[in-house]
Amino acid sequence: MKTLSIINLKGGVAKTISAVTMAYILAEEKGYRVLLVDNDKQGNASKMLDRHSYTHKGIESIMIERLPVMAAVIQHTDYGTLDIITANMELIKANLEVQLDQQRPTQNRIKKALERVNGNYDFCIIDNAPDINISTVNALVASDYVMIPVTIDDFALDGLSELAEQVDNTREDLNPSLQMLGCFVTQFATGNEADKQGEEMLRGMGYPIFETHIRRTDKVKPATFQRVPVPLYSDRCAASVDYRKLTDEFLERSGINGKEE
Repeated sequence: MKTLSIINLKGGVAKTISAVTMAYILAEEKGYRVLLVDNDKQGNASKMLDRHSYTHKGIESIMIERLPVMAAVIQHTDYGTLDIITANMELIKANLEVQLDQQRPTQNRIKKALERVNGNYDFCIIDNAPDINISTVNALVASDYVMIPVTIDDFALDGLSELAEQVDNTREDLNPSLQMLGCFVTQFATGNEADKQGEEMLRGMGYPIFETHIRRTDKVKPATFQRVPVPLYSDRCAASVDYRKLTDEFLERSGINGKEE
């Protein structure tokens, strides 16, 4: 199982839409077995797949329980080969409890939990909070790859250097195999000169950039209200087309051979 963290310290850059959409495409359209991990207390990925709950165990159990029962934590979704570990506001208390725990290592709990289901999935995608906290550090320790969604605006670069430093530190101290695959631009307005210039600016600053950018579309918001992945809501909209290209580019950059569809 290969694990991908999607993360940015800035909110509103389509982290959750990207994580859910890529997970859906890998599972439903490419035939892989995929585990989506919601690692954000807001639980938006859980809501997108209609599994948000305060009664079912989720990522908070992985953070605080010594040997969480993975069958009790993982939920099936409405899509055959796509499962999810959900999140809710209980993650706040769980993270605090982990930080105060002086008995057990605190940075490898998600990694150890995922290792127990390694043979059940081809991919794990982790949707992370816009923050560096103990559960996001856990996600980086558990991951093989990192991808960073970026919107082009006055604050596009906010937190990028800090996040890149955190990835480097995690690789140096805790996870030597961690690879930063690159940034990808979301909510891209075709024909908007500022978006084009901003994308070129990112390339010029030394950050690896995916060739695919995700075009802005009015289909994303209603998909969230319907609680379905964007390609299911609108198969041919610009975002669906672009996320398919991005997923292919992810498979290529990570050196993973595509599965026959």
